[in-house]
Amino acid sequence: MGLVERLLDGRAGASRADVERRTRRLVLFSVLVANIGGALVVLALAIVVLPDPVDLEDKAAVRRFNTALLLGYLTVAIIVGAAWGLRLFRPLRRLFLVDRRLEDEERRLVLRAPLRMMRVHFALWGLASVGWALVNLWFAPLLALKLGLTCLLGGLTTCTIIYLMTERLLRRAVTDALSTEVPSDSGVPGVVAKLVLAWTLGTAIPVLGLLVFGAVVLLGADVAAEQMVWVSVALGTTALIVGVAITYLAAKAVAAPIESVRHAIGRVERGDLDVEVPVYDGSQIGQLQAGFNHMVAGLRERELIQDLFGRQVGADVARLTLEQGVELGGELRDVCVIFVDLVGSTRLAATRPPIEVVTLLNKFFAVVVDVVEEHGGWINKFEGDAALAVFGAPVHLTDAPTRTLAAARTLATRLATEVPEITAAVGVSGGEVVAGHVGAVHRFEYTVIGDPVNEAARLTDLAKQTPTRLLAAAPVLSAATPTEATHWKITGEVTLRGRLHPTQTATPLP
Repeated sequence: MGLVERLLDGRAGASRADVERRTRRLVLFSVLVANIGGALVVLALAIVVLPDPVDLEDKAAVRRFNTALLLGYLTVAIIVGAAWGLRLFRPLRRLFLVDRRLEDEERRLVLRAPLRMMRVHFALWGLASVGWALVNLWFAPLLALKLGLTCLLGGLTTCTIIYLMTERLLRRAVTDALSTEVPSDSGVPGVVAKLVLAWTLGTAIPVLGLLVFGAVVLLGADVAAEQMVWVSVALGTTALIVGVAITYLAAKAVAAPIESVRHAIGRVERGDLDVEVPVYDGSQIGQLQAGFNHMVAGLRERELIQDLFGRQVGADVARLTLEQGVELGGELRDVCVIFVDLVGSTRLAATRPPIEVVTLLNKFFAVVVDVVEEHGGWINKFEGDAALAVFGAPVHLTDAPTRTLAAARTLATRLATEVPEITAAVGVSGGEVVAGHVGAVHRFEYTVIGDPVNEAARLTDLAKQTPTRLLAAAPVLSAATPTEATHWKITGEVTLRGRLHPTQTATPLP
């Protein structure tokens, strides 16, 4: 935040009451300065610079009268405008202080505050223009035309500056009002209208002043060459200064929110989704800001869903599903599987409180997940007090047998060490399975189906009666590297429950 922004917006973290109080004072001060400055410029142009009609009697007296009249009206108008502005600001104060979501009509009231402030002063300046012209009809119609148009053009410029300044000063308060959404029909000028208005008041009005001056000369004003030069210099200087000021304010009002969105997009590109741009505009710019916030909120939600999805089914399965979509069915894959199951789980549930059982299961599964993922495997599912891990699907592994046997040994050791309150048995098998999505169109899961899964489950049941609590099918050992095979020994053959052919088993060396 730059120095100007800090001066206008105040310190960060200020309370709503402090923001409202500061904003109200700054708005009133800026409106007062704009009106005084505009009145002095009009006075200089109308009384000093622009020529008077040639048939005007006692020009000095007329100028003194008009100067006193304008300054007197200015004093009264400032008092009336301040009181009127404070009354206008009263409902806004309540809206700025409430700590709740505003209704659409309340948000529109906040957004239209600069317009309403401009209308107040346009009414005062319009009254001054008409009144000044009518009073001077007594002296000369041409003088009335000159003073009326000069006052009107000066008032239009002053009111536009008031609108742009009020819109900027209300930015922090409006941000709170639009924190949820921007009303679709805010009733405030759009980007095109603001730029056209800036051009009109910064360029067209001073040029129109030159045209009025030319018309006054053509209608009979006695103007010396030197005075024509001074008029041209005065109006040209006014066009440059006022034009630059109004164009800068209008361009800043458009560029600042776009710049905030651009910086926020850069943060999103760098992977930072914890970003939100303040919404303080009711035009297309505000819709852009609000749309960006909605988009980032959607990205955050998508990332959260993807993270939860990955935790539910595994990161590899989640990535595969997002990349390729879902199609029921599967493909043949050579995999290795580990089935791990608790020993005496029924007695555990019957003798311990449910919360304690869940705590033990979470410690048990934490070790299982850590070991399997460390060796490149994937947890296919948790089945009550058991878990099935797969190596080789959905991601292909060239050394799946070696990884699986190493994971099984590590798992048996870590479970005995880190979760001594329970006993678990581990079975290892491998072979050809079907890997893919199984279920219905509206409810499915990625899994592996085949004889190795059944064999691993049966080996786990058999391992519960062995000292090592770990048995592996010998074909997996044959496919592993010699280094891993040295950690195992063949224990014999057994025909597992529900199977027709015997299975040669292996167990780790002590």
